[in-house]
Amino acid sequence: MTVSDPDREVRRLAAESLAVQDPTGWFERLYTAAEQGDLEVPWDRGAPHPLLAQWAGKRERDGTGRRAVVVGCGYGHDAEYLAGLGYDTVAFDISGTAVRAARQRFPESRVRYRTADLLAPPDEWREAFDLVFESMTVQALPVSERDAAIGRVTELVAPAGTLLVVAIHREDGEPPVEGPPWPLDRAEVESFARDGLRPVRIEILTGSTPKSRRWLAEFRRP
Repeated sequence: MTVSDPDREVRRLAAESLAVQDPTGWFERLYTAAEQGDLEVPWDRGAPHPLLAQWAGKRERDGTGRRAVVVGCGYGHDAEYLAGLGYDTVAFDISGTAVRAARQRFPESRVRYRTADLLAPPDEWREAFDLVFESMTVQALPVSERDAAIGRVTELVAPAGTLLVVAIHREDGEPPVEGPPWPLDRAEVESFARDGLRPVRIEILTGSTPKSRRWLAEFRRP
């Protein structure tokens, strides 16, 4: 039976991991509990992220002959969407349980699902992908790991490749919140423009409440 407040339970799991200097260990505990029916994964929509679909739809993206990677893929809906556009897609998550669940949900998938740590990705992934999609993963890591995580995301982008970032918006100067998530401010979003990446557009998309505001940021490596 699932708990009534999954967000609160996620914060509890994260706090326990951080207390033992393990900033990412709570992801596996979360997905394990979800597979046992004890907890819901708060960010699982059962569909690709609408901002990804909107971005790709406006550009009539055809990924044929290109490689894509989904950071923190969870149950794989974003990865399956990109594969459906023709991308040769890799999707990874630090939770082996999440990766196994994604494979089970999409048994005929062309996506190559991998268990991997964003903070220590395989060397062969460096500058290997024409499209990198980072949605809500960096913000799920504590601020102490944020700069390193952003750096690892940017290293995945191939020459002439694109990085698309989706994150919860935080106003400049807004006090820290109890996370996860720990929303990103403008300076943190702009800091994806490193290692040769250049911003194409950085947008704040408003929602019905301040908490529903999202960053949609696109970067490109020349």
